[in-house]
Amino acid sequence: MRATGPVDEARGLGPGGHFCLAFDDRAEFRRQAVGFLREGLGLGERVLYVADAPEAELAEVAAELGAGTRPGAVEVVAVRSVYGADEVVDPAAQVRTYADATDAALADGFTGLRVAAEITVLVRGAEQRDAFARYEQRIDRYMTGHPFSAVCAYDRRVLGAAAVAELACVHPAASPGATPFHFFAREGVGAVLGGEIDRTGRALLARTLERAELGPLGDELVVDAAELGFLDHRGLLLLDELGRREEVVVALRGAPGVVGRMAGLLELARVRVDVVDPAA
Repeated sequence: MRATGPVDEARGLGPGGHFCLAFDDRAEFRRQAVGFLREGLGLGERVLYVADAPEAELAEVAAELGAGTRPGAVEVVAVRSVYGADEVVDPAAQVRTYADATDAALADGFTGLRVAAEITVLVRGAEQRDAFARYEQRIDRYMTGHPFSAVCAYDRRVLGAAAVAELACVHPAASPGATPFHFFAREGVGAVLGGEIDRTGRALLARTLERAELGPLGDELVVDAAELGFLDHRGLLLLDELGRREEVVVALRGAPGVVGRMAGLLELARVRVDVVDPAA
């Protein structure tokens, strides 16, 4: 099981780990990224360090990571060489890039691909963040079924807390305080919703659901809500809107009892709270 919720360190994230590192000091990104990638090298993975940094700094990191490793195990590059020079990332194309890189790592005898990327420069504008948040959701779904894991790092000093939250909330794990909730992928369900959503998180939830690209759903979208601490009535209304848009019933599995009671009082047509028998 991969790590979820607030996480302090980028190590021990589990298979398909996907962590949003919100940092205030670039040295913190480098420390966490190197630790995360060294862990991957120990597991036989190919590792990739991506940053918007001077060539001299990238060379230092390459030497730090590459010592004693097999050929082809470590790559350290500037951010634009991986994500391109366009102002707005193409979500589908970027997922293909990492899928191809993962396949190449496996073909070369590695157990998977692990990436640590500092990508603040790619999300400074609203249109950039919108595209990148959509990409983050797509790549998260890819990670659930492939040997690929990543740390996505954003500088809070440059972006501000609100902008970081737009990206952090679509990761299963994030730095403490980066986001009030998490909306992410898990095999066997349409999505997972965890954390706390009250009036301070409603606008963020609305944007996140607007960006959700959930694929074929049948007639219901099962949302694992076992990690949900609280969801207010307006949050339920947003999920009802999602159900109407996707023409499905949003089935909240394992949500707190208070959420079920609120849903019953609201008589929502597109939300159902599934009560889990504690004796089961």
